[in-house]
Amino acid sequence: MSVQAPNSDTTLAAVLKSLDDDKGEDVVQINLHGKSEMGDYMVIASGRSSRQVSAMAEKLTDRLKKSFGILCKVEGRATGDWVLIDTGDVIVHVFRPEVREFYQLEKMWQNPGEATAEHNAAEAAKRTT
Repeated sequence: MSVQAPNSDTTLAAVLKSLDDDKGEDVVQINLHGKSEMGDYMVIASGRSSRQVSAMAEKLTDRLKKSFGILCKVEGRATGDWVLIDTGDVIVHVFRPEVREFYQLEKMWQNPGEATAEHNAAEAAKRTT
């Protein structure tokens, strides 16, 4: 039985489901079509601790390997502050919240105003809870 390689949309859906299953927070997907040749999508998510960040990354890579035969390149899993997962078509960044706030990758890749609107909505939600 051979595993058929997924397209970028299928990989993106699997990444988003995995992060949701593992309680990833503030998940943002960015369409890279026409912006970069490195991939079709970028996904940025947060975990509450270094342990959760590392575990989410490990489970994601295991699920992609098992379901689609994708061997991901992974950087930063040992420290768990910022894990980069390269699936080929989808680039995934999983951060601790403080590290994510410091680097603000969303602002570099989203269209002007998009990150600001999402950030403002997240801040408003925090104030109401």
